[in-house]
Amino acid sequence: MNQELLDPFILVQELPEVLSGKLRSGHSTCIRFNRGGDLLASGRADGTVIIFDVGTNGIARKLRGHTRQIQSLSWSANGRYLLSASQDWKCVLWDLQDGSRVRTVKFQAPVFIAELHPHDHFQFVAALFEDQPVLVDISSDIPKKRTLSSAPRRTQVERENVSDKQAAQDAKQQTTVATFTGTGNYILSGTRFGWINMIDTRSCETVYSTRLATKIILFIRFTASGQYFVVNASDGIIRTLKLPTFDEHNIDIDHFSLEVEHKFQDVVNRHSWSHVAFSPTGDYVAASTFGSHDIYIWERKQGSLVKILALEDDKEEVGAVEWHPERPFIVACGASEGEIYLWSIQTPQRWSALAPDFAEVEENVEYVEPEDEFDIHPIEELHKRRLDREDEPVDVLTIDRKFVGMNDSQFRMPVLLDVGGSDSEDDIVAIGAGQFRRRTPGQGKDWAGEESAGSGEDQASRRAVTNGTKSQVAKRRRGE
Repeated sequence: MNQELLDPFILVQELPEVLSGKLRSGHSTCIRFNRGGDLLASGRADGTVIIFDVGTNGIARKLRGHTRQIQSLSWSANGRYLLSASQDWKCVLWDLQDGSRVRTVKFQAPVFIAELHPHDHFQFVAALFEDQPVLVDISSDIPKKRTLSSAPRRTQVERENVSDKQAAQDAKQQTTVATFTGTGNYILSGTRFGWINMIDTRSCETVYSTRLATKIILFIRFTASGQYFVVNASDGIIRTLKLPTFDEHNIDIDHFSLEVEHKFQDVVNRHSWSHVAFSPTGDYVAASTFGSHDIYIWERKQGSLVKILALEDDKEEVGAVEWHPERPFIVACGASEGEIYLWSIQTPQRWSALAPDFAEVEENVEYVEPEDEFDIHPIEELHKRRLDREDEPVDVLTIDRKFVGMNDSQFRMPVLLDVGGSDSEDDIVAIGAGQFRRRTPGQGKDWAGEESAGSGEDQASRRAVTNGTKSQVAKRRRGE
């Protein structure tokens, strides 16, 4: 019954062309497609995670478990589980089968980014603010955290001849981003001083280090094949590297090296880059500009700029950017308004998907009128036919053909029909006669175990709960 509205032969085009639409549910701060490309996760500034259905652009799930801004999102391989990291010092693993929280892990610092293991959704790595990164195993109710080193690996000769300045710098190293390689046997991490460390997942030891930049490593992302990865640093240069072919169980450190394949930068405007993403094949690199409304797209093999996508509103800055895993389709969230912008290709309307008996013709054809087409029937008979057709069950949940890129083992999220509309934090609420204000992010969330944000005294009490004890809060309320 239900057919796809997009013609698959149109999708052979590799680059998006025009701004095709917007999505909005609150202020979006980060986005991520699942591997099948049928779902888009959006983390909001108020701590809510929204799951959009890519086919309909509708809201399929709302996940509430954080109290502060979402920093990163990571999908499991089959698309059933989603890991969210937040500024509230927590990471939550969600089961999209029913929208429940499988595990909640609390850290001692805010989380920069957290990434799931590519083959084990009960294992993830997290980079923490002003703390060492951790590898977390959540297969049991009590999480097991293993601390990873941020200091680069040095040879025996370098350790013996290390200077005091170099030793002090190594002690100050902090990991700002961490992710798994394609096999999951190693972790690639970036530091605040531009180092890339390769860490063995089993032993948690750093087996290889190289310095790519002199400033902070902001982001690392692999292609779908895991053969190439891109590094975004705060020096305004995007670097693509190829991960050499090696035996995952035995790295030859003496002959192993990471060589930069291409460097991408804006030598005219000197733009810095907010976020980067690979195309489905890994042949193109897209990057959003810091403080601007443009998205640059380069051809990876040749290193040439091929397209610049721009927002209609030149005052809106582009934040996180993601490329659909199968289609020429790019999404990006606005930094100030939090809307999600969609770039796609111009596709002709496919009327046969809406009416299966509709046929598109290139030229006029002679129509043969059936003998009983215009026969006059009694009104009672016509009414009975209409009622019989209304009694026929209509399946609006099952599609006739698999989504592009999905296989039989791919998880398909159940459809919920009771998902509420957008509860944007920009809604205006009344606070008095003729007085209005914007809704406070996180207000009225009983699931968080906190009171609604109200007066300054209540807010001070919540801060005291976080930093002190409940007795101190009670004294403050009594005025002692």
